[in-house]
Order: sequence, then C-alpha cells, then structure tokens
Amino acid sequence: MCRSCFFHRRNTMKLLNEGKNLDWQTVRGMLAEEGRTVLGREILGNWGPADYPEQVEDLLEETAQAETLLYHRGDSPIQPFEDVRPHLTRVNAGGVLSMHELLDIGQTLRCAEQVSRAFASAAEITPLLSAMAAGIDPYRRLEQEIERCIVGPEEMSDAASGELAQIRRRIRSGNAEIQQRLSAMIHSSSMKQYLQDAIVTKRNGRYVLPVRAEYRGQVQGIVHDTSGSGATLYIEPMAIVQINNELRTLMSQEQEEIERILAVLTAQVEGASQSIRNNLRIMGDLDVIFARAELARNMNATRPAISAQNSIVIRQGRHPLIPSDQVVPLDLWIGDTFTQLLITGPNTGGKTVTLKTVGLFAIMTQCGLFLPAAEGTQMPVFRQLFADIGDEQSIEQSLSTFSAHMTNIVAILNEVGPDTLVLLDELGAGTDPTEGAALAIAILEELKKKNVLSIATTHYSELKAYGMTTEGVTNASVEFDIETLRPTYRLSIGMPGRSNAFEISRRLGLPDQVIERAREHVSGENVRFEEVIASAQTQEKRAQAQIDETRQALEEARAARQEALKSRDSWIRQRDKLLELAREQAAQEIAQARREGQAILDEMNRKLRSGELKPHEMHALQKQFDEKMQEHAPQLESSKETAQEVDKLEVGMDVLYRRINQKATVLSPPDANGMVQIQVGIMMFTASSDELAKLKEPAQKKKAAPGKKELSATGRASVPLQLDIRGMNIEEARLEVDRYLDQAVLAGLTQVTIVHGKGTGALRTGVREYLKGHRAVKKIRSGTLAEGETGVSVVELK
Repeated sequence: MCRSCFFHRRNTMKLLNEGKNLDWQTVRGMLAEEGRTVLGREILGNWGPADYPEQVEDLLEETAQAETLLYHRGDSPIQPFEDVRPHLTRVNAGGVLSMHELLDIGQTLRCAEQVSRAFASAAEITPLLSAMAAGIDPYRRLEQEIERCIVGPEEMSDAASGELAQIRRRIRSGNAEIQQRLSAMIHSSSMKQYLQDAIVTKRNGRYVLPVRAEYRGQVQGIVHDTSGSGATLYIEPMAIVQINNELRTLMSQEQEEIERILAVLTAQVEGASQSIRNNLRIMGDLDVIFARAELARNMNATRPAISAQNSIVIRQGRHPLIPSDQVVPLDLWIGDTFTQLLITGPNTGGKTVTLKTVGLFAIMTQCGLFLPAAEGTQMPVFRQLFADIGDEQSIEQSLSTFSAHMTNIVAILNEVGPDTLVLLDELGAGTDPTEGAALAIAILEELKKKNVLSIATTHYSELKAYGMTTEGVTNASVEFDIETLRPTYRLSIGMPGRSNAFEISRRLGLPDQVIERAREHVSGENVRFEEVIASAQTQEKRAQAQIDETRQALEEARAARQEALKSRDSWIRQRDKLLELAREQAAQEIAQARREGQAILDEMNRKLRSGELKPHEMHALQKQFDEKMQEHAPQLESSKETAQEVDKLEVGMDVLYRRINQKATVLSPPDANGMVQIQVGIMMFTASSDELAKLKEPAQKKKAAPGKKELSATGRASVPLQLDIRGMNIEEARLEVDRYLDQAVLAGLTQVTIVHGKGTGALRTGVREYLKGHRAVKKIRSGTLAEGETGVSVVELK
C-alpha cells in the first residue's frame, strides 16, 4: 500500500456509533491537540483505526521511532508553518502572489528543508520516518530567492533587481533634493512670515508647506489641501512641482517593477507547486506520527504487542480520561482459555469503566497509539468493534431504554463475524429479571457460537451460574468493601461478584428481623450459591494477601540485591582507583630512579672524557650508582617489560641490561657465579647473567639522506651524522642533544646536524640557546636549502 493511501484512507475498522460510547472522540481530540500543523490536525481530526495487522505494526513502529527521536532531540522536528494550499490554488488559477503569501511559501520550504535535514541525520534510529522524509524536495533555490527579494510582508528588498535598486536610488535622491529646497524655504526670513508652522509635510503623496490663508498670493504654488478651520493652506511651491512630478513617476515605476518581480517569483512557485503539495502531505503525515508520540509521552504510555492468537492481555491499564491520581489500574485477559468474560458487581463499581478501557485500548492500538499500561500488554487486531454502553454515568449519554439496548444488540448480532470484539453493558437490564436473564444467556450463547470475543456486565445470578458452568466462559467481579460501603474498582477474574444487598442494608440500619424475612423469600439454591461465592471470595482474598506478601518480599530482596551490587561496584571502583594511584606513584619513582642513575652515568662519562676522573673516584661513582639501583630495585624490577631470556651469552653480544632498562654489550663470558662483564655506553659493569635479556628487534633504520654517512668509532656503537628531535619538548630535546653530542665527540665527528623542524620556532630557539653554552660546540648555523634551511641546525664541534 502506498504511503499516501495509507495515511489518507478512510477508517477501515468498523465501529458502532464511531466509538462515541467509548470516549474515542475525546481521546482523538487530545491527539489532534498535539498536532503542530493545520494539515496534521485535519488528518488527526478524522483519524481512525486500521484493521490489518501489518498496517497496525507499521503505525506502532512509526510511533516508536518518533518517540525515540523525541527523546534524542527533546522536541519534534516538525515546526508550525502556514497552510499554503490556498496560495497554490490561486497560483494554479493564474493569480499573482503577494509578498506576504510568498513569505508563507518561503517559510514552508524552510520548514521542509529542516525536516529533510533532521531525518537525514537520524536515519539509523528512524528508518521508516527517514524514508518518508526522503521524498521532500525543499526547493532551496526558490526559498533563497524569496528570502533575497522580500524582507517583510509589505516590503521588497532593493536587491530584488538592479532596476528596482536604481529606481529607489533616484527616489531617495529626489526626496533629498525636495527636502533640501523646502528646508531652505522655511528657514528664509522672507518665507517665515507666510507660514503657519516652519515644517514640511505631505498631502496626496506630495510635499507641501503650511501657508497662512491670508498670504495665499505671496506663495506661488498648487494648493493640495486646507485645514479644517480654513486658516491654513497646504501649498506645493512651484519650485518643487517638477521634482515632485518626477518623484511620482519614479514611484509608479517602482510599483511596476515590484509587480514584475512578484510575477516572476509566482511563476517559480507555480513550477514547484506539485512538489510543494507533496512536501505538505509528507510533513502533515509526519506531524500525525509525532502527535501520536507526544501523546504517548504525556500519558506515560507503552507500546502494546500485537497478539496473533486473538487474545487480550492488559497489565496495569489506566483509562486515559481518568486522572492518574484517581484511576485504579486494570489487569484483564481474555481469548486464551475463554472467549467470554462476565463481570458482576455493584453500581459505580467500575464495570462500565472496564468495558470502556478495553474498547478504547483496542481502538488506540489500531490507530498506532501507545497505551497507558505496563509492559506486556497485548492486543489483537479486530475488523469490527461493537459496544452497547448506555450508561447513566456518562455526561454525554442520556439514559438508554430496554428498546434502545435491544435495537443495538439486534444490529450487532446481524453483523458480527470473525475478529470482532463485542462489549455489552448491563446485558438484559431494563425489563423483567427472569426474562432479561434468559435473553442475556441466549445472546451470549449466540455470540459464543460465532466465536466472538465478548465482555458483558450484569447483575443477574443466572448469568453468574452460566459463567461458572459453561466452557469458554469466565466470571469476573469488581470488589466491594462492606466495611466502608464503597467499591474498590479492582477487577477479579475467575470469581463472580456476590450480591451484597443484605449486608449493605444491615450496615445502613435496616432491622435484622426485616433482613431475615427477606432471606426467607430467597430460594435455598440462591442462598447456598451466594454462600459459596462468599466463601470463595474469602479464600481468594487470603490467597491474594499471601501473594502480595510474597511480592513485597521479592521486591525487598531485589532492592537488597541491587544495593549489594551497588556496594560491590563502588568497592571495585575504589580498588581500581587505589591501584591506579599506586601505578602512578611507582611510575614516578621509576622515572626518578632512572634520572638519578643517568645523572651518575653522565657525570662519569664527562669526567672520563675530560680526564678528571681518578681511580678511587671511579670506584666511588660506581658504588653510588649501584646503591641507587639497589634502592629503587623493587620499582625497577616491577617496571621491566617481559623480556625473553638469553640462551647463551657470548662476547660482543648486545643485550638488555634490565636493571636500568638500557642496551649493553657483553665483554666477557659468565664466570662460575654467573657474573658477566658488560659495557653500557663507555662504562663497564659487572652484572648477573639473570639481569640480561634479549633485545627487542630494532626498528628498521630510516634511509640516510643523500650526502649523510654514519661513522663508526672503534669499540663504540655507530653514531649517525644527524639527530631528529621533532615532537619532543625542550627538556627532552636538551637531554637527547647532550647525549648525542657526547657520543659524536667520542666518535671523532667534527660536524653534526640537529633536525628540529620549523613549526613555531620554540624548539629551534630552545635548542640553539642550549647549544651556545655547550662545552663541545664550536659554531652553529642554519642549514642550506638542500640541508633543510631553518628546520635544522648544523653544529661544528671542537
């Protein structure tokens, strides 16, 4: 079915009296109030239930997607816009639109563009609605053209055309000239004496001066008006008549140009009219969907499931017209093991509300509306819904007679068929009880024979017995509190209602002897029947009390479990936080240990190069280094990456010295105690073979730049001719540069290149400041074009 047919079809589910006796019109009015557009409210005003399960599922899914988008956005993407259908009709009939009407068209197109954009970005969560919105053509160029040309309902922009801009410039120039000449006149000494007031005004669209009547002959010009007293003449001086004439001509030209532009814009609207109508239809349909979602939010409603077994299950259902603080939730089911439900109970006990709630829920479901009920509520899709509810409790209904009831029931029996729901209020009432009960049973048997799902309310004991003895029929009752003489409005399925006439009469003060005589007039079977019902109700209340206690205990257990889970989660978060703090503290200590160890190594290197280091000082520094490493051994040990043990240590092998996480070279094979001589940089140590591990595979070396070579000093690691420090901060860069220059000096290099990049220049400046004070640096310069210009510093070493 096409979307247009789907949304603009006639109601297909057959309703008796269009659902008026079920309060559907009132609920539909609430739905229409949620519409934001004229088109949406028109559709909603006639909105009715579908009768195919696929249609109903689509409607409910659309409502669900709209509700999801409402929660994401906080508001509907459909914004109010003017109903431009009359404008389009006039355009198609050859009329020219006014500026106000064109602005309405522009606003509509702007709303269409906003809707199209909103659904394009929400396609993942609203696939059905986005597919609908994809049919919108915003005609962005037409909207921009209208916006460019028209600035207000009665004002066209100078930018609308070059001709209009030129005419208006000439009008402004003419006005200025007239004002200048008239201003000179009213301020001249010769003219002042003739004027009533020293002002310039307008009459009939022309500039004039207020001249005293007695000086008419002294001022040459055309009289355009006279004051009420006749003392003042409004004269257009001859000096400005010609300019005024030219100004009037220009104003006529301006109006002609405006009308021409309006005609051009109207022609563009005519070319887009079919698409605009399509946009209106789509936005009206979307407005209907979002109205359903808004109503669902207002009623705190949930999506009902569609039952394929023709069964109704209502969980905690609330009639949408009863205030939430007064309504008693309804639990009801029918269609699984029984197809007829007979509800008995006192007047004003809620029987009619129960019928209306069931009927209203059926209509709302098939209209794509969510239900004010709990999760788990399910409704079938009915082809027909007939309700005979002539209730005196309804403000909108007058008292129904037995004849009116029978007329409705006859019509119902003639039309019922598969997939029909029948609701009958006070079946058989309004006539002789014996005959009424017999008629009621016969009507119910006819409905049962046709396999019609039906719910009826009654006062007759005969119908209670029918419900208890007939397969496929079940009794239900609305509770009544004898102590307070008030109904509880709670529905109890499986048990007929007990007649409370004698108990109520006793509570109200009727003498016991009168009540006893009344009992004598009741047949023994009826008395025993009522006693059985009373006993069953007592047992049911006890069972329900136990169920309530069990449910409360279960809720308390669930609450306790939730609290325990929260406590556990809180403990886990606290534990993880403490572990993270411990890791951070350990990392800081590790970094400190490495800095201190490196400082000692650097000092040893410096003194060795300068020749300042004495043998005993060398021993003292090595001892200090070992003490520092021992002091931080636990932290260093815990920080080591998992490294593979060395199978066999050989002289000249490069290994990882795990104590300080540095590369080392093996100088001697292990002795009997597993001790090995190693070299780290230019320092030599004795280490345990357990502290040595295989190095990770080195990263592939970058290809050296043309003209750059790597030199190797005998017995030392290869030293490259350039150092890349891009991406480091200044402190990191200084440490790397210092180590690199030490290695370069030891390798005998005379010139090296520091690559720092151009960037903001902060790294280059910081490094060069450091190089200027370095002991090994002789000269610094920027690179040539081939070397990298200011992105590098070429350092000449001493």
